Amino acid sequence: MATVIPKSVIVTGGASGIGLTMSRHFASQGHRVAILDINAESGHGIATEIASEFPESTVSFRKCDVSSWDEQAAAFKAIFHEHGGSIDIVMANAGVSEQGSTTAVDLAEMDEPLPPKLGTIQINLMGTIYSVKLAVHYMRKNERKGGSIFCTASNAGLYPFPIAPLYAASKFGVIGLVRSLARVVAKSNIQINALAPAVLATNIAPDKALFENMIMTPMATIIKGISQLLEDPSLNGQVAEIHGDSVTLRPHHEFVDADSEKNLETFWNLGYA
Repeated sequence: MATVIPKSVIVTGGASGIGLTMSRHFASQGHRVAILDINAESGHGIATEIASEFPESTVSFRKCDVSSWDEQAAAFKAIFHEHGGSIDIVMANAGVSEQGSTTAVDLAEMDEPLPPKLGTIQINLMGTIYSVKLAVHYMRKNERKGGSIFCTASNAGLYPFPIAPLYAASKFGVIGLVRSLARVVAKSNIQINALAPAVLATNIAPDKALFENMIMTPMATIIKGISQLLEDPSLNGQVAEIHGDSVTLRPHHEFVDADSEKNLETFWNLGYA
């Protein structure tokens, strides 16, 4: 049996939900896992619990608000040095829902309009952009060179989701980021892919009763998608829809005509837009 070389892994939002599943998965393989999460109350205990369950791993916790560049930058820098000058895998996973009714529009608002609440955009999209930039920076400094980045999107970024349009916009943005960066980061031997899960039981929903009438996808399918993408470094810029027991790689839209395809390729060749 081949010896697994421990890797340095960062999981944002790693103390609950999908992120907790990711943290436990990588710890079970004996990797060095750094959990970043806003919830310091439970985060330290969760890291200790996982480390105890998988003693061959090293698990740490650091409180971090991913919507803050300064907090993420400080966390990545510290982890890079704590993990011996290496960051190999980054799970840009932290996210929130709109927590009820959307504020993108308000059809009952008759007086002066209130600004929409953009926390969903700031955490889900801006936070992911920060994570990706930091991941690429430190992966290029790795002694082994290169690495793998996973961004948690949602199937709400693939289909219309009128109940939470800001959430949908944030996840659509994550998908666009991943697809557009793939050719860029490949130059540094880095793969970047997105996970687009259907409905999973997580704590970002405002009410667990919401799941009672839903067709649920098991967390095990998330791990199946991660493993499939990690095992094949040629898979880059992919969007893996996670649904039921299946992982479906979703191609980008077909070009509407040859002229559009040529123009986009010309932008790439010119190197600016």
